[in-house]
Amino acid sequence: MTHDTAGALASFLLPDGFRRPPVVAVLREGSVVAEGARAAARAAAARRAAVRGSSPWAGGAPVRGSDPVVLVPGFLAGDLSLALMARELRAAGHRTYRAHIRCNVGCTLDAATRLEQRIEQVAERRGSRVQLVGHSLGGMLSRGLAVRRPDLVSSLVTMGSPMLAPGAHHASLSTGVEVLLRLSRMGLPGFMAEECVRGACARQSFDESREPVPPGTDFTAIWSKRDGIVDWRACVDPLARSVEVSASHLGMAVDPRVVDAVLGSLRVARPASAVEVDRGVSA
Repeated sequence: MTHDTAGALASFLLPDGFRRPPVVAVLREGSVVAEGARAAARAAAARRAAVRGSSPWAGGAPVRGSDPVVLVPGFLAGDLSLALMARELRAAGHRTYRAHIRCNVGCTLDAATRLEQRIEQVAERRGSRVQLVGHSLGGMLSRGLAVRRPDLVSSLVTMGSPMLAPGAHHASLSTGVEVLLRLSRMGLPGFMAEECVRGACARQSFDESREPVPPGTDFTAIWSKRDGIVDWRACVDPLARSVEVSASHLGMAVDPRVVDAVLGSLRVARPASAVEVDRGVSA
């Protein structure tokens, strides 16, 4: 990591007790190939089961009785990165919705505001609060919104989201951040700026992600010691139900074992609840 990249992030984003993964840790991410293969194999099994007229899920697909699910992608990713997971959740009976994020590269506060608007749309359409499933940065955005808008969010599942130390990430991500900052300095719109990584924007986003999740909002944090991108300890929020999986950081978006962990978390979350959107809460 270059000196400029190392200094790009505010020090409060890397509190004492956490560290960036070593450079070689990224090699663990190579298992995403096997994780993707497992996902493909399960999808093929589901298709065969559909042809036979049976369900791949024990006891058949459950009745749609839970709140709708919005899936929120991670840093440098978009809705497409969670398409396989969305398909699995739908097969299990959940109504899923995209976050409408093409590529998560902009200001985190702006992204949170747009996500809040999207959640309002889904809540109004379905007449209930929403369940959020977020990968990496998407989980941190989701956690902040669960704090900000308890009237909209009934449950929260994060996957590999370093909420306790957003700066405890691999050098490759630091390089990506620096590239985005340079594009922003060139005057190109839509990319995160200095304020997003070491200014007031960064501070507000971090503080929101550390506030207690309101009572009545179920919270599960999924993490893996095999994560090669972020310090797994930063993903274990003491306020959440902790679920350990064996997966790479990237693989969490596709690995069937992680999908099963998400499904388990959604099952224990509170049932569908009517919603009255409180537009008096600031964005």
